[in-house]
Amino acid sequence: MARLTKNQKVAHSKIEAGKVYTLQDATALVKDITIAKFDASVDIDVRLGVDPRKANQMVRGIATLPHGTGKTVRVLALVTPDKEEEAKAAGADYVGLDEFISKIEGGWTDIDIIITMPSVMAKVGKLGRILGPRNLMPNPKSGTVTTDVAKAVTEVKAGKIDFKVDKTGIVHASIGKVSFAPEKIYENALEILQTISKLKPSSAKGTYFKSIHISSTMSPGLPVETKSVAGI
Repeated sequence: MARLTKNQKVAHSKIEAGKVYTLQDATALVKDITIAKFDASVDIDVRLGVDPRKANQMVRGIATLPHGTGKTVRVLALVTPDKEEEAKAAGADYVGLDEFISKIEGGWTDIDIIITMPSVMAKVGKLGRILGPRNLMPNPKSGTVTTDVAKAVTEVKAGKIDFKVDKTGIVHASIGKVSFAPEKIYENALEILQTISKLKPSSAKGTYFKSIHISSTMSPGLPVETKSVAGI
């Protein structure tokens, strides 16, 4: 095992061995144990008691974080000409259709989210082999295929995130930056946890929230007591 640096040792010394923290304490402590010299992301990892291999136990949803993620989200709106101006006004970074489809076919994927319309999905669908592996493919369930493009762009820019359980049964999501006040990290974490709780599949048996961990870029993970989270 690699030796811990001096800063890592200091960070680890602030964590009580064997302790499981309340959500409020964990979202405050994660700021103190972050050693990165940049504004690190704060992440949440939630292990669920579901079997993602079964279609009726797939957990996927949308959460609008009250304080956003702190990240600059680059949005591409693939729309018809009559929708271009409203997409631009809503804050989309790139707006168009055929020219951007050609760019993507050529390998360009310098974006975070694509929002499009049902009427052009026949064209966009052909990009699945490129966009799918990068989690960029628009999907009606995530609100990225919609007739109200302006609303979708505005929500994404404001902090709306799309999440889904991975093949190991874990939901990973970014819930802010270490520069956020502790209460903002807490409120963002609470929002996504309560959203996940509402999405519990009726076919899932036993304990739904198996574990919750809060961490930041390069920091140790902090285990969270599930019973400390209101509304789950």
